[in-house]
Amino acid sequence: MALPNDGAQWPPPQWARFYREMRVDDAWYSGDRARLARIYGHHPEARERRKLWGRRSIEHRTRKREQRLHVPLASDIARTSADMLFADMPAVRVEDPTTQARLEQLLDEGMVQETLLGAAEQAAALSGVFLRVIVDRDLAPRPLLTVMQPDAAIPEFRFGMLRAVNFWQELDGSTEHTVWRHIERHEPGRVVHALYEGTADNIGRRVPLGEHPDTADLAEQVTLDGDGETAIATGVDQLTAAYVPNMLPNRLHRSSPVGRSDYAAVHDLFDALDETWTSWMRDIRLARARLIVPDGYLRSEGPGNGASFDDDREVWHGLKMPPNEGNGIILSQFEIRVAEHQSTAESIVRQAVQTAGYDAASFGLDGGGQPVTATEVDDRRARGLVTRKKKAGYWRRAVADMLHVMLLMDAALFTPGLTPERPRVEFGSGVAESTQQTATTLDLLNRAGAVSTATKVKILHPEWKDEEVQAEVAAILAETGAGAPDPGDPGGTYPLAA
Repeated sequence: MALPNDGAQWPPPQWARFYREMRVDDAWYSGDRARLARIYGHHPEARERRKLWGRRSIEHRTRKREQRLHVPLASDIARTSADMLFADMPAVRVEDPTTQARLEQLLDEGMVQETLLGAAEQAAALSGVFLRVIVDRDLAPRPLLTVMQPDAAIPEFRFGMLRAVNFWQELDGSTEHTVWRHIERHEPGRVVHALYEGTADNIGRRVPLGEHPDTADLAEQVTLDGDGETAIATGVDQLTAAYVPNMLPNRLHRSSPVGRSDYAAVHDLFDALDETWTSWMRDIRLARARLIVPDGYLRSEGPGNGASFDDDREVWHGLKMPPNEGNGIILSQFEIRVAEHQSTAESIVRQAVQTAGYDAASFGLDGGGQPVTATEVDDRRARGLVTRKKKAGYWRRAVADMLHVMLLMDAALFTPGLTPERPRVEFGSGVAESTQQTATTLDLLNRAGAVSTATKVKILHPEWKDEEVQAEVAAILAETGAGAPDPGDPGGTYPLAA
């Protein structure tokens, strides 16, 4: 679709179901109990309302303490996914040294690694995320890489590839009766801006950008192009936005290019985990020690004020009752089913993370805190590493596209003479060996005569540039005397040199 027509339903009907599913994923990702209760308490399906967070007992309707407990496993899964991808910044390289230096400056000053970490976490939770390149000369003298949310975007795909996208947001000043929406449409070569005044479920009518303070500054930047649209030319032919699906295919929408959340088919397990922990905490509350005392142990507080028991009192009057009636002080304390609850919770967590595509070891459930080798890490986290490789394939292409756009826009607007290139984005193995393990590996390769000094230095210092590697190799060969003899060295003229 292009820009929405006046009076169109909002959100568009074909995207309403995607948005509903994202709202459920967002509630679990947020970890907000009130949001979970709102989502499930007003769910259109009765079976969903009967889950833990949809129930409305008398305790929930009164102003009593909330007894339901939430375990933020969903947010842990999203964070783990992001850490596996971008805890270490992927290697980003181009051929031209000048372009490489400028690219590294853009990555550093633009905090690209931090941006990608946040984007990957949100993508894992909400099925995907959008990357966008913008220019704001008042903010920074360079292009900026930003993140746009999938539940505030209307993308257009062709053969599974993004060709345009409408980003939208509700502006300040919106009420129950009047909703202001700003739509930012990205197309190859331009960004179109539009302002609409409508209602909660209707886009309403398009109005000039200057009618709302949040878009008034855009009114001074846009120009009317050949189509009569208020647009800003980007100066590049490429699309300035990219879509990164979390995983494909989407099992609920198999023919759709929209990604699949890590929470797909895991919501019931999240609910069961919260139910288990809520039951566990209920056992603890009920098992608090309580004393049951006979009436004779109570002290009257006067007419209408009941009676009280002083548990600090040491001396009591004798009771006028036979000693065989058994009406002494009784301690009431129920058993806490710790082992049963712990085993149930662990089983649910294991199944949940396995369904999401990870391993229990990534969530601290295996290993017992003992040091392990890289090989053991590979074995224990094989499933998670496969998931990481699959996700890296989606991210590699989108990140390379957006960094290429950043270089193109930087050359056109900020750095004349720069030679833009599409960079190569390479993710690491995902398993970090200790220095001892690396040294052992290099020693075995050296004994087998299967590795050169330059290769050993590269393995030990993968972040070094070629010049640094060659300098280190030269220093090692000079210290060990393993290099070729210097023709100018007079040592070759010694009598016994032959």
